[in-house]
Amino acid sequence: MSAPATRLTLHLPDETATDALARQLAPMLNGQNGPAGAYIHLQGDLGAGKTAFTRALLRECGIKGRIKSPSYALLESYKIFNIYFYHLDFYRFTESREWLDAGFRDLLREDAVVLIEWPERAEGLLPPPDLLISLAYADIGRDVTLIAHTARGQIWLNAIALLHAPPPSAPAQPPAAA
Repeated sequence: MSAPATRLTLHLPDETATDALARQLAPMLNGQNGPAGAYIHLQGDLGAGKTAFTRALLRECGIKGRIKSPSYALLESYKIFNIYFYHLDFYRFTESREWLDAGFRDLLREDAVVLIEWPERAEGLLPPPDLLISLAYADIGRDVTLIAHTARGQIWLNAIALLHAPPPSAPAQPPAAA
């Protein structure tokens, strides 16, 4: 048996593949397959797909209606049943202490799904995420690297790795008897 992955890199050829990855992760966060809650960082250049991924994830978790980017408001919050979803965007921060001044520390709860775009803008002040999702432009589509930082993140990463593993090759057939 191979060791569990702490890092997984996948190619996402289009938005449909990005949405599919978000749909695969969603049940692991919203309590369908274990305790609800998550702490996820999303990194990547402008337009790399952080918000698109988050929208697909939130939609799959059951958020209805418009899902806005928090680029200007810094925070968009949602509630489905007893689970809070917080989508934060620190792009406009110029120094890491701004997230403390904004009062976001109280949102970092074990029973909430907290998604943070541009977490490096609050570097050194945020606890490690369960999962870091890094999106990068590729020739066609995007490459995504998922890195587990906690045991919970490792469970999710292993589950996603299984979904993306190549099918086992068929055993070689002996030559037919003549």
